[in-house]
Amino acid sequence: MSNESHAPHTAGATHPRTTDSHWIRTTDATDHPPLTEDITVDVAVVGGGIAGLSTAWELTREGGRSVVVLEADRIATGVTGFTTAKVTAQHGLIYDRLRRTRGGEGARLYARSQQAAVERVAEVSAALGIDCEFERSPSYVYSRDGAERDALKAEAEAAAEAGLQAAYVEDTGLPFDVAGAVRMEEQAQFHPRKYLLGLARDLTAYGNKIHERTRVTGLHEGSPCRLTTENGRTVTARDVVIATHFPVFDRALLFARMSPRRELVVAAPLPADRDPAGMYICEEGTKRSVRTAPLGDGRRLLIVTGETFTPGTVDVPERIERLDEWMHTHFPVEETMYRWAAQDNDASDTVPLIGPFHPGARHTYVATGFGGWGMSSGVLAGRLLAGTICAVKAPWADLYDPRRIWSTVREAPTLLSQQAEVGKHFVGDRLRTTHVDSASDIAPGTGAVVRLNGQRCAVYRDDDGGCHAVSARCTHLGCVVAFNEAERSWDCPCHGSRFGVDGSVLQGPALRPLEQRNVDGPEGS
Repeated sequence: MSNESHAPHTAGATHPRTTDSHWIRTTDATDHPPLTEDITVDVAVVGGGIAGLSTAWELTREGGRSVVVLEADRIATGVTGFTTAKVTAQHGLIYDRLRRTRGGEGARLYARSQQAAVERVAEVSAALGIDCEFERSPSYVYSRDGAERDALKAEAEAAAEAGLQAAYVEDTGLPFDVAGAVRMEEQAQFHPRKYLLGLARDLTAYGNKIHERTRVTGLHEGSPCRLTTENGRTVTARDVVIATHFPVFDRALLFARMSPRRELVVAAPLPADRDPAGMYICEEGTKRSVRTAPLGDGRRLLIVTGETFTPGTVDVPERIERLDEWMHTHFPVEETMYRWAAQDNDASDTVPLIGPFHPGARHTYVATGFGGWGMSSGVLAGRLLAGTICAVKAPWADLYDPRRIWSTVREAPTLLSQQAEVGKHFVGDRLRTTHVDSASDIAPGTGAVVRLNGQRCAVYRDDDGGCHAVSARCTHLGCVVAFNEAERSWDCPCHGSRFGVDGSVLQGPALRPLEQRNVDGPEGS
């Protein structure tokens, strides 16, 4: 049905900024202690998101291993804490592409592994009694462009051939007309933090440890492996899993095979009887993804994602307003309750990279490149890596193996395009003239890259007028950062590292903070 005449949006702020996500706001904060002594375990997992916690839990309950999880901040507050939390095997228009690039068997393995992850969440949450708002829901990829019907029909056919309950349809629960859609049954959505905090409780109940505010800065591969932390502690383990979304150690140069992107999210209460009853995604133009979550009092929380952009993009507030307006135009929602942003890494050959870290790795493993579908892929990674470490190879292990050079060669044009974009930033951002001449030109609550005392500096002026200056060079590979006004962060456009206005690391692959700079002097006045 078509009805696009709803109340105008009420974004309110001239420059809207992001908030914590619904998942973080509706759960208690965690307080696992930092690591303060040297320890030895069977397996060390670096990263406390869905991939890391799922791997640790599977190793504990299914593999009987002693495990430690090391998280630089708080568990389930990074990328996982800002997801839209769809647990689905429908990843956009992927199965027709997989059928063409990896054959029918490759598409079937991808479908089986991803659907198995959906069922694993259902199984584990029921077994542990975790009230994580798990709901079965159909998933749709839709288009409003009639020219896309053939592509949608081909996708429905390929997904069905791969073993999924998929069909082409032209009727949906959306409040506007679509040209066509692929509907997939038996998919799900949940509250990711409630689920993962349940895993964490069970993990520690079995005597394993989680250490938050413990940043890992060094990795020595051997028999055994050794990890060193920012505060000088050592973790000795037979096996190490790097599950930090973007690998903080990259001996296989995986950063050259992935491209980072951020997506904005807005959410507002919706009458329960106007729920579109499904999870939807449209990949045309600026992309729109829609789902709802329980809210109570006869309402659901409508969650809308879109406005994909590269970290370091400067027009983020305008993008938030555009997404907010789209939501209020198409749905009868109340005032916007949340605005947040999520970050993802796309593998150059579509499939996530899960398995041995590099060709010479014997006891180190990685999970990355989830391409925006981290809930199913993170759970999948937990089972796949736990099985590999326990010498039980999954049928789809080769499909996800990061050492799959053959597919990288085949996808060379995509890879080269990604690295050309990185090169453009690496060189071009150094040559570009800054848009302000001195720190005095920076308005409160904003930031800019300014040359101070002969150095290119990232300068932020706080709401009280105080200036804070750090080096503008990302500590990963030296690209120039840009200010993200909506999130008040310094973002690297090359590989997605993000830093606080004080230079602290918010998101890797960077391990070290931006160096402090002196804002005093004639150029910084």
